[in-house]
Amino acid sequence: MIKAQAQNLEDAFMEEQILEQLVEELAPDMDVSDILERLRQYLVRPLDLNRATVQDFAAMVFLSPLQINNLMLHRQYSGQFISVMELQAIDGFDIKTVRLLQRFVRVGSNSEWRKLSLRNILLKSNYEIMVRYGRVLETQRGYQISDENRARYLGSPDRIATRIRMNYDNRLEVAINMNKHAGEPFFRYEQRYGFDFYSGSILLKDMGPFKRIVIGDYALQLGQGLILWNGLHFGKGAWMASIARQGAGLLQYKSLNQSNFMRGASAVIAFQNWSVTPFVALNKLNGNVIEMDDRREIRTINYSGYSRTPTEQSYRRAINQYVYGANMAYQRERLKFGLTWLSTVFDGYIQPNNDLRNRFSFEGDQLTNVGVYYNYTFGNTYLYGEAAHSVGSGYATNNGLMASIHPKLTVVANHRYYEANYHHFFAQSIGELSTLGNEHGFYSGLMYHPSRQIEWINYLDAFRFPWLRFRADAPSSGVDFLSQFSYIWYKKGRLTFRLRHRLRQENVTDPSRPENLQADMIRNQGRVDFQYKLNSTWAVRSRAELSYYFKELTSREFGVLVFQDILWSSPNNKISGNARLAYFTTESFDSRIYAYEQDVLYAASFPMYYGKGWRTYANMRWRISRRTDLWARYAITKLPGVETIGSQLDTIEGDQRSEIRLQMRYRW
Repeated sequence: MIKAQAQNLEDAFMEEQILEQLVEELAPDMDVSDILERLRQYLVRPLDLNRATVQDFAAMVFLSPLQINNLMLHRQYSGQFISVMELQAIDGFDIKTVRLLQRFVRVGSNSEWRKLSLRNILLKSNYEIMVRYGRVLETQRGYQISDENRARYLGSPDRIATRIRMNYDNRLEVAINMNKHAGEPFFRYEQRYGFDFYSGSILLKDMGPFKRIVIGDYALQLGQGLILWNGLHFGKGAWMASIARQGAGLLQYKSLNQSNFMRGASAVIAFQNWSVTPFVALNKLNGNVIEMDDRREIRTINYSGYSRTPTEQSYRRAINQYVYGANMAYQRERLKFGLTWLSTVFDGYIQPNNDLRNRFSFEGDQLTNVGVYYNYTFGNTYLYGEAAHSVGSGYATNNGLMASIHPKLTVVANHRYYEANYHHFFAQSIGELSTLGNEHGFYSGLMYHPSRQIEWINYLDAFRFPWLRFRADAPSSGVDFLSQFSYIWYKKGRLTFRLRHRLRQENVTDPSRPENLQADMIRNQGRVDFQYKLNSTWAVRSRAELSYYFKELTSREFGVLVFQDILWSSPNNKISGNARLAYFTTESFDSRIYAYEQDVLYAASFPMYYGKGWRTYANMRWRISRRTDLWARYAITKLPGVETIGSQLDTIEGDQRSEIRLQMRYRW
């Protein structure tokens, strides 16, 4: 039996609001379905407020650690929830948060899980099959090359993905993914079994002392991410609570992203206030491996997941990565601390190149990480932190606090210290760089919420890099400042003004000197965004954004993006759609602008707008029956006056690039 859940205007705004606050800039092919699927699952089968764990609430991503702790303490001291409306009485829960959370939770009766039987699982589970197809309509250069001695795409431009799901009361879940990128072969070459990527996992919950068991592909999110944080992570943005991580622990891995997950088995074993999470995995990585006389040498590891060209095919699954370890945690009321041990072993010797900036890079075939993390709540203050050590090399620490010093004012402070020789393979935490290491920084922020209508967010992050890094041949520093003011019409709309200033040093070339110089690089962005729900069927969204790029001694550029969105849903929610018309002009890639785009279910993107031209897209959803849904998307970018679009093998002759996407889902 399934519960019908149409994708109405409120759902669309909810997803957009959450993702834009969490993810500022994302790679074009990065899959965010793990988050969207989890939220949609809770829309269909809401969490029981009286049974949900800290990890369940953390997996929702939009609740802060302070809010989660207050919710759990309220349940402990006040007894079980009688109504969802009790959320309004919890410290730190404003109207916006309560209204959002109410959509994902319930106060329910005892679960059918107590009547576990094969018959119940087969007859009372929810099942879902979803198939997605997409392609770029224009011919790209990589598909036109027939010379076997040149780089080229070996497969078709079709993108195909299949998802299969089974869910029994959110306690037994089965997930299977199959994915083929554009350009990858299908039932040919190394993909003789069809898709390039197969993924599967089984999740069991509440089996006596085993709170969670996952067999197959899984993710672990522990502490502040200094040792182990699989899946997507969120950096600095308008949602300040993401600075203080609330690790969701052990999760099924359901994403189509082909890196940063574990393939093996793990479990959470609990007794009284203690829990132990042992884990083991064998991950097959893509990379360049050279067979030497005395050893196997790993020159590069490719985390993109692509297997399109002959070179990428030769890299496919070439590296074995063995992972094992354990986490032990203790939690009692307001206090939690944990210990993490992680060992990573490769079937080859990792050898970085001899660039000076790689002086502190990892070299070897085995790495052990150990660390301790904690969090403690007193009053309306949440303290947290983690310290980690890569055995034989460096250290990393991350400590901070989040405090509601007034019902209308919340402050966040964080200090991070990552040594250049701190090594890791699964760490993800707050930082200016995409990888964790070689960085010291202090972050401070505040959110002022004087009324239901007004929200003002500010943060300042100051950082420095003690050693060389990419595009910086000397130690350097910088700042990142954001201020965002929003006026909110309850259940109707939002008007937002945003200013962001970023400064870092980068290399600049002086022909009269042999070495690179360091120059200030500044990115400023200003944004006005307006969204409004006109009625139950129509909504609009408008945005104007200006970017300013300045690099000392070299360039000064401006960029502009203006777009208009229209969203529509039929009165019975059987048909819905949205469309965008955008105009953009930027002088180069340096003054590019990112913007969230809605897509088919479980898909979303943050494409870069750069160059000068127009972009438009349209999405449609048709709920054919209670069990069957169909989505379609068409997008086109027009750059008048250019001869080609794209680069290298993705180059298109002409001034436009268009793409289609079709998706069908069947549930029973």
